[in-house]
Amino acid sequence: MAPSNSQSARPNLLRYIAMVILALIILVGIAVLITWLVLRPKRLVYSVEDAEIHNFNLTDADHLNSNFYFTIRAYNPNHRVSVYYDSVEVSVRYEDQTLATNAVQPFFQGHKNVTRLHASLNAQTVALFGNVPKDLKLERTSGDIELDVWIKARIRFKVGKWKSEHRTMKIFCSNVLVKFSRKKTFPRTPCHVDL
Repeated sequence: MAPSNSQSARPNLLRYIAMVILALIILVGIAVLITWLVLRPKRLVYSVEDAEIHNFNLTDADHLNSNFYFTIRAYNPNHRVSVYYDSVEVSVRYEDQTLATNAVQPFFQGHKNVTRLHASLNAQTVALFGNVPKDLKLERTSGDIELDVWIKARIRFKVGKWKSEHRTMKIFCSNVLVKFSRKKTFPRTPCHVDL
């Protein structure tokens, strides 16, 4: 018994569909490779350049009042990619406890550009828990304190006229050594970027 025309046409149709899908995958892969080769995207680089503490007051009731000032250096090393920072939130933490949070003004960063963010964070009657009050008092007497700076930003990339969708970028600057005395120099602290 000979196979009918519809049965022999079915494997040919499936083979044709598989070849079209494979060709599309290869074309998309080539397009992504060409785009990457043209743009050569590089990671954004961040560091804390300066930090100050003013009006530091740790009450007997384990509450903190203080003003924190940070200068954060944002470097975009890309030749063709610019960045829109639509919202930027900066937090300062000590031993995994948030001491203060504030927003920084949205901005646009062109390619091959260095932008300095000036963040002012105020801790007002922040309740401290666990060993944090005791540890803060000890570090205060030593003359400096190690803080962590967290930055969360909603960003968009721009290449030519094309703009990407929003992405959330998290930046973590650990062990930022802040001196209570301005006579000492501040060591630049590199940050880790998670995009």
